[in-house]
Amino acid sequence: MTLHFTTLGCKVNQYETSALQTLLIERGHRLANEGEHADVVVINTCAVTSESVRKSRQAIRKAKAAHPGAIVAVCGCFSELSPEEVADLEADLIHGSTDRIAFVETLETIYGGDTPTEQASKAMDQQEFELLPAGSLDSRTRALLKVQDGCENFCTYCIIPYARGPVRSISLDKAVEQAKTLEAEGYKELVITGIEISSYGRDRKGEGDLLDLIEAICKAVPELRIRLGSLEPRTITEDFCTRLSSYPNLCPHFHLSLQSGCDDTLRRMGRHYDTARYLESVTHLQESFPDCAITTDLIVGFPGESHTDFEKSLEFMRKCAFSAVHIFPYSERKGTKAVEMEDQVPKAQRTKRAKQAREIAEKLRQDFLSSQVGKTVSVLFESEENGICRGHTPNYCTVLVEGSGLQNSVRDVRTYDVSGETLLGNTL
Repeated sequence: MTLHFTTLGCKVNQYETSALQTLLIERGHRLANEGEHADVVVINTCAVTSESVRKSRQAIRKAKAAHPGAIVAVCGCFSELSPEEVADLEADLIHGSTDRIAFVETLETIYGGDTPTEQASKAMDQQEFELLPAGSLDSRTRALLKVQDGCENFCTYCIIPYARGPVRSISLDKAVEQAKTLEAEGYKELVITGIEISSYGRDRKGEGDLLDLIEAICKAVPELRIRLGSLEPRTITEDFCTRLSSYPNLCPHFHLSLQSGCDDTLRRMGRHYDTARYLESVTHLQESFPDCAITTDLIVGFPGESHTDFEKSLEFMRKCAFSAVHIFPYSERKGTKAVEMEDQVPKAQRTKRAKQAREIAEKLRQDFLSSQVGKTVSVLFESEENGICRGHTPNYCTVLVEGSGLQNSVRDVRTYDVSGETLLGNTL
């Protein structure tokens, strides 16, 4: 059968789509060419916000229209949480966020003439990590390695613990084995990802935590760049920085979830740190990893956030000197505690605050990029178009150089200017 995929949401979804594609190709199926009618359309959905749900529903409708008569198979967080809504959209297969092998097998059964539509798995019942093929079919530059699934933080604004279930971790040995395989296949960079990687190992008592995992992978594949996914601030300790700063292949780019720079708001969010502890993490990183990039997420307009609370968040952004900030106006998500909270901030006010925060974030971004001008940096080149090669530094700055034949290579570049969101440079 020929297949077309649509993926919404996070890097984990991207990883799982790639794994599904690999599994199906190994079983003799193929991906549809661009513009070709597919026998099967797979939509890997997201449900982190109400907007994500809207986009997931839209993607299902669009797929049905673009591939009339095709089998429509829906998986991911939206179908995990709301299978009845997906059924209303007339999907042929409704699956959740786990057990991808069963998804593939059921898909083949439907293609053979059967028509089950029930959801095949429930995330909250899962206790074991599902080992899937790592890597990517698109390129051999950067690969995702999923090491963990599930979340048990239960922040008041977030539905993901219900969509993904309890924490499950890959064994350290298996993670190292997959990293070595990816290196042998020619990848130059490995992104360690998961739903909440800071909780890695919590379910595997005595087998090591995230720090042990990162250290083992850095040792096992010293020629492979290792980039970390989003981290909880509590993960960053003096020991974390001391042990990992000795590995030159660990990318000095750390995404620390913030969500608010106001302690009162953090408490209402159910976050497990305050701004003092967060700033401690930032300081540890900046002292141990010179020239590191620290990026974050910020939610504005959370229920109960006063103007003073918002101003505290803006000031805290400046204090941390982030290299990039993803700004989100608070979005109600049915099924979370925050929806029921009093003092909901009007949507117009949320939009206004998001605009203000983005202006500051843009200034911080430009300041960081400017600080990188005139330096010699290592760049992993990922694409080439019209004589311009594009790549990323270890601290995740985008770099453009004139040239050709650089894709999937690592070269030293001397930067000389900033253009918009990118650095300009010359290869050495």
